Amino acid sequence: MQRRYNVLFLCTGNSARSIMAEAIMNQKGFPNFTAYSAGSHAKESVHPQALQTQGLRSKNWDEFAKSDAPKLDFVFTVCDNAAKEVCPIWPGQPLTAHWGVPDPAAATGTQEQIEKAFRDAYITLERRISLFLCLPLSSLDTLAIKKQIDDIGHR
Repeated sequence: MQRRYNVLFLCTGNSARSIMAEAIMNQKGFPNFTAYSAGSHAKESVHPQALQTQGLRSKNWDEFAKSDAPKLDFVFTVCDNAAKEVCPIWPGQPLTAHWGVPDPAAATGTQEQIEKAFRDAYITLERRISLFLCLPLSSLDTLAIKKQIDDIGHR
């Protein structure tokens, strides 16, 4: 029986990229992975363009630093701002990596340009999550996993 892993995706506002990553991981990684998302300065709501991720809400990362929070195995920052911030101490001492993706919520221009920004972010996140899900986690040591997840952030 394969182990179940908890994954947290972080972004500053937790309104688009991290929400999309949570939804992608929960769909593609089920039943072996449970994904969560949070932000250092979470917005009050999910960006309307990310609403295909129904049922998810914007959350502050403090929720996942509490003693009763899920034990995290992996934490991925998906925006440069969150990667530069001092993160809380996560229960379980998870492996971390930065998977920076341009912020589609900051996109301006026509509706088509904004939709393209969200589509591009989704495609990048889906590709990285798919690569991550292909890793033979049970047969790699911690350093090998760390190297692999760092490398994925550059693809």
